[in-house]
Amino acid sequence: MKIGIIGAGALGGTFAALLARAGHELEVTARGAGLDAIRAEGIRLSGGYGDAHAHVAAGPLLAERPELVLVATKAQDAEAAIAAHAALLDGVPVVVVQNGLDGVATAERLLPRSSVVGLLSIIAANYTEPGVVRVTTPATSYLGRGDGEPDAESKRLAAILSDAVPVVAIPGFRGAQWTKLIVNMLNAVPAIVGRSVQEVLADRRLRLVVAASMREAVRTGIARGVRFGALQGLGDRRLRLFARMPLGVGQLLPWLMGVRMGTVPNLGSTQQSLRRRQPTEVDFLNGAVVREAEAAGLDAPVSRALTALVHEVERTGASLPAERVLAAVPV
Repeated sequence: MKIGIIGAGALGGTFAALLARAGHELEVTARGAGLDAIRAEGIRLSGGYGDAHAHVAAGPLLAERPELVLVATKAQDAEAAIAAHAALLDGVPVVVVQNGLDGVATAERLLPRSSVVGLLSIIAANYTEPGVVRVTTPATSYLGRGDGEPDAESKRLAAILSDAVPVVAIPGFRGAQWTKLIVNMLNAVPAIVGRSVQEVLADRRLRLVVAASMREAVRTGIARGVRFGALQGLGDRRLRLFARMPLGVGQLLPWLMGVRMGTVPNLGSTQQSLRRRQPTEVDFLNGAVVREAEAAGLDAPVSRALTALVHEVERTGASLPAERVLAAVPV
């Protein structure tokens, strides 16, 4: 199958290399040093899915109409990237591989004649060198749309992508998006202090901050009427119980998540963006919690503070000491 991938970063590059290895014809978009590296050397993948070296067509925009496209840009770049391809992708099935809550709706609005589904990937991959991706934690990805059972199109697309990497069509996709948002609360603190996710979760003081951001996000989702989907060992019942726990008990949840990550340092996508001197997705992660809380008539002071600290690191290019986080975040 001819597959296009818009955004050949950590996840886009992982899917491109694995789909090419499975025999599909790939074209990807990239920019700057990443585009130069892919054109010269291809995409080099290592780690959890083994080694793969994929020579794929690459450019700043897709040149040919694909039979399937994956949108794997950062959340803040999705609207512009999809709009730039609107004519080419009219009627083409679209899989949005993205953090946050808005990606599928954005693609549906810009491509009204396309079938659009979302994909939640728990794969942890480091992309700190142009054209080079290392998968630190392989995992099943979850595909779907809306609140009901997976439809025939979702199952078809999941089967195609499973040629390369395990993908499951799931019910209640919107609730699963919220569960993934809870998981993504692991990103901000490591990015602010410049440590791996595992190092942060091993530090009880910082782990409490992470737990507070997760609990705040869960409580926001509950206020918005969300039924959380099952994802990475988390589900509606467990998250609702977590939301009621004292923070000292609840911090065991992120601790266990850190243990499951293993020993290969996981930087998190937000920190990787900072290391590449690129804007982060924090406004679509912790920022999304702030907006959803406001829509429910609530406040989200933990996510508000973490969003501001990530933006400070973006501006200065320098990590902040742990004490700054502990002083700024109400726990």
